[in-house]
Amino acid sequence: MKPMLPTLTFERPIKKGWVYEVKYDGFRAILEWNYQGIDLISRNEKSLLEQFPEIKSFILSLEDKIKPFLPLRLDGELVSLENPCKANFSAIQTRGRLKAKKKIKELSELSPCRLMVFDVLILKGKPLHTFSFQQRKEMLIDFFESLGLETTAEPASHQLLQPVIPHNDFNELWEKVVLYDGEGIVAKNKTSVWEEGKRSSNWLKYKNWKYVSCFVTSFDKTNGYFYVGVYKNEQVTTIGQVLFGFKPDEKHALGQIVKQNKISEDQQYIYVEPAICLEVKYLELYENQLREPHFHQFRFDLQPSDCTYDHFIFQQKNLPEELEITHPEKPLWEQHAIRKADYILYLREVSPYMLPFLKDRPLTVIRFPHGMFGEAFYQKNCPDYAPDFVHTYATEDINYILCNNLKTLIWLGNQLAIEFHVPFHTIYSQGASEIVFDLDPPSIDDFSLAVKAALLIKEVLDQLKLIGFVKTSGNKGLQIYLPLPEGKFTYDDTRLFTSFMAEYLISKDPDSFTIERMKRNRGNRLYVDYVQHGEGKTIVAPYSMRGNDHAGVATPLYWDEVNEKLEPRNFTLKTALQRIKHQGDPFKNYFQTKEIQPFAPVLEILKKQG
Repeated sequence: MKPMLPTLTFERPIKKGWVYEVKYDGFRAILEWNYQGIDLISRNEKSLLEQFPEIKSFILSLEDKIKPFLPLRLDGELVSLENPCKANFSAIQTRGRLKAKKKIKELSELSPCRLMVFDVLILKGKPLHTFSFQQRKEMLIDFFESLGLETTAEPASHQLLQPVIPHNDFNELWEKVVLYDGEGIVAKNKTSVWEEGKRSSNWLKYKNWKYVSCFVTSFDKTNGYFYVGVYKNEQVTTIGQVLFGFKPDEKHALGQIVKQNKISEDQQYIYVEPAICLEVKYLELYENQLREPHFHQFRFDLQPSDCTYDHFIFQQKNLPEELEITHPEKPLWEQHAIRKADYILYLREVSPYMLPFLKDRPLTVIRFPHGMFGEAFYQKNCPDYAPDFVHTYATEDINYILCNNLKTLIWLGNQLAIEFHVPFHTIYSQGASEIVFDLDPPSIDDFSLAVKAALLIKEVLDQLKLIGFVKTSGNKGLQIYLPLPEGKFTYDDTRLFTSFMAEYLISKDPDSFTIERMKRNRGNRLYVDYVQHGEGKTIVAPYSMRGNDHAGVATPLYWDEVNEKLEPRNFTLKTALQRIKHQGDPFKNYFQTKEIQPFAPVLEILKKQG
């Protein structure tokens, strides 16, 4: 069966009666399960099961639940999921080329791919091609819910069959796709029927193009491609070849300029010195070359020296175009090879996971204008020179920054704001939005005390059926979060619980824990800073870096990682991103937990005891 295909559009496909889905970048695949068995068929009508045995293993694990729905046919995209909106094209290509069964088996277990299902074509043996897309989508979601499967895209999940959920608001989904650096969106007419083998105007794909400033290096006489490059370490580096996107007169003019200014020529190529600057749009960098490059415009305002690899990498990561990153080569740490460019790219990569914890919270940053080589300072007031897209909130004579979008986060990064500290409530909160325990040992060498305290707190939380999340402070301690429903609990309420827990820790091990405010009176004990949880106080945000020697990051953890082997210096800029990629985000269910946190009964008991 040939699949129905979407038509590419360069205009935002916002239409009445349409819905919008994340477009994943992988192999189009149709899953068949009928009386002859299971198969996974590619767009070219070849079986993919030998290359991707994990898909068959997973659905066979659901055989008893799926049997009532057979025969069935599902349409989707086979992907290596990187985040909820992005698939890793390079990884799926690598898997698709493998021949050795041992290596296929190894990767299918270590880095399993998954089928993102966006349509159902046969269910219980009934063909659904003539049903509307909306009807088919409703049946698809009902099918997943009947199997007891999750309906959200989650790369760390062991669920290798996941549905693609439709959205009614294009702009809301697009903002999310851009934030996660996804491939794009497919818009679908809710009334459309399935059109086998047709590239239909009822499905429109709108891609998340990236833009690169580059220069022409040569012209291929055999096929009409223009090769383009950038400067890397003052050497010309070729990054791709462009054929599409030119108007006929633009292509002719460029060809003439190349011929008139050639420095050499052979049987296949005409070569030119870097001089003609272009802007090219493309999907991503694959094997150091541009994928799907299209000419966008001439850049007569640029010199070839402006087209650098550093600038290219920023553009590749979809940094906001209007933001200029100044001095990207500036070193920030003495003992680590971290440049300002690396820090900005870290913020870009971690932004989907960090921004929800900054949103609508009055922000205090610690800026290091000279990196770790100079003095740092706290900044609460938004400076007069802040751009218009920076939201603010004025209270108590301070005009705080609200870091509510990617532009603001990157702008702050360019100002070398390294540490991001937020209060325990938003500007809309009535009372506390969460409880946080800050477990602060006397030194990083006493980190085991923080682990001991965290595990004791976890025991109590489990007994009380409370849901806690844990992260490193990025410095020398641990911090435990209890998300709370908004507007239900005051800081007086939460103080009852934090003081109760502090007293409990001291009663369990007075030689290890203390609530003594004076440092000189603490000895070698961990300070349980329950007073720090209060109105006007702040805590370092999840995924914020810290201005310390080991370039630490306040990193969310899974509870099973909190043990005697935990080493705080291991959680840095590089490891934070690797963890998200390979283990997912331990705080991914944080905000959903707020509504189900059973804190009210615990508070009632504490009030009665008080």
